[in-house]
Amino acid sequence: MAAATVLPAVYLVLRASDAGLGDMLETVTAGRTMELLGRTALLAVTVTVASVALAVPLAWLTVRTDLPGRRAFVVLSALPLAIPSYVGGFAFVAALGPRGLVQGALAPLGVDELPSIYGFPGAWLVLTLFSYPYVLLTVRAALRRLDPSLEEASRTLGRGRRATFWRVVLPQLRPSIAAGGLLVALYTLSDFGAVSLLRFDSFTRAIFVQYRSSLDRSAAATLGLVLIALVLVVLAAEARSRGRVDYHRLHGGGARPAPVVRLGRGRWPAAVACAALVGLALVVPLWVIGYWLVRGVAAGEPVRLTGTLIGHSLAASALGAVVAVVAAWPVAVLSARHPGRLSRLVERASFTGYALPGVVVALSLVFFGARVVPAVYQTRTLLVFAYVVLFLPQAVGAIRGSLLQVNPSLEEASRLLGRSRAATTRAVVLPLVRPGVLAGLALVFLTCMKELPATLLLAPTGYDTLATQIWSATSEAFFGRAAAPALALVLLSALPMALLVIREADRGDRRLATDSATTTDEAPVTPEAPAMVATG
Repeated sequence: MAAATVLPAVYLVLRASDAGLGDMLETVTAGRTMELLGRTALLAVTVTVASVALAVPLAWLTVRTDLPGRRAFVVLSALPLAIPSYVGGFAFVAALGPRGLVQGALAPLGVDELPSIYGFPGAWLVLTLFSYPYVLLTVRAALRRLDPSLEEASRTLGRGRRATFWRVVLPQLRPSIAAGGLLVALYTLSDFGAVSLLRFDSFTRAIFVQYRSSLDRSAAATLGLVLIALVLVVLAAEARSRGRVDYHRLHGGGARPAPVVRLGRGRWPAAVACAALVGLALVVPLWVIGYWLVRGVAAGEPVRLTGTLIGHSLAASALGAVVAVVAAWPVAVLSARHPGRLSRLVERASFTGYALPGVVVALSLVFFGARVVPAVYQTRTLLVFAYVVLFLPQAVGAIRGSLLQVNPSLEEASRLLGRSRAATTRAVVLPLVRPGVLAGLALVFLTCMKELPATLLLAPTGYDTLATQIWSATSEAFFGRAAAPALALVLLSALPMALLVIREADRGDRRLATDSATTTDEAPVTPEAPAMVATG
């Protein structure tokens, strides 16, 4: 899998080497390249920090507290991930841009101009709103697996609830926060749609422009290599943030849920804050899409939705998600259970495709398919393979975070009792890491549904999808024509995630119901509290 995911990087090296070492160094050290590097790194850092700041409190509120409307917020807070960045960017430009819907509504009140949505502020806002669920899903899955006896021991020893959260809960969430933050950072580095619509110069936009405007693509390939170097820096920082600490329980117990935290007077302010976030990240884009749909129908624009179009999108995305999860399993197991130089190398290699623009990955696979394996060129097989190369880290991060919370002694006990390694994995490990596997499956499915450049370049002739239909309509400024497939794309992407989140919430509520009779504001005393083990 590591070798497969570095194919785009190999293509970039071969293409960049055509220009010679001197031209490569000149491109890398140019002032424009350094400026792009700084702007791209700043955007990735700020979006990641903002996503973590939004997702961690939201995950805690929806998992651990008596937040009003908690079940609804569990589902709604994750759905912005189903909105493509290019759709979200267009929605905010149409709503908040010059002569947008909001300015038109405020014009009778004397508001002639709103602050500009273009540039860094707009790109930061849009990418944060549509990528924070990466952190939310991984942290929420980890919160459900935490052993409450650690927090109870802390409370029994005199620490308050806030100190317990900062000193006990948050350190245990570090792998999941790091995995989700890594996905956000890499998504920001590879995004093209939002930064282009909001006129923010980043590496992806510069690479695309270079590919489109020049017959010599060596300079664009060199910029792609610089982007890979930036990705390696991000991966190294994420690996360093993990530390060398184990996060599983020392015993197999502690499966009971944590007591519900009573918010008291803070219940409704917290609900209002959650509603504001959901309104900005979900309601505003859907409102804009609905506005253009109604306007297009009123103008006589036909609704261009067919069963074939929807079927193509669902089939390709489902295949990509399943293959990506299967391919991610050995990478995640190697990284979580056998740390070392080889596992670090394999894991970092598997992340390279995710940080590259989809157009670069697609062009490299066009070269690979046409020259090496022409039998798969212009087939759905190559399209699914591109999805795996692009989105494998989403599955790796989710599965690895869950594996780190499974005590290896459970697997050792199963082996000592006579079960094979495969039987142990099937009967012991898979049930315990199921939340991470399902989260990875949902993440990859959603992202495959939204992917545009790879689908445009690698899909078989005539294999239209919702994403390509949206692109063809918006590229010609037929926004009313694009509204129906955009709405269908959002709804189809949101449905499996909503079902998954509801199912997990139902399981959590059933477990909480058995514990509600003993829930108080004070932590109960337990006879024994397992400790976090530092191995380094």
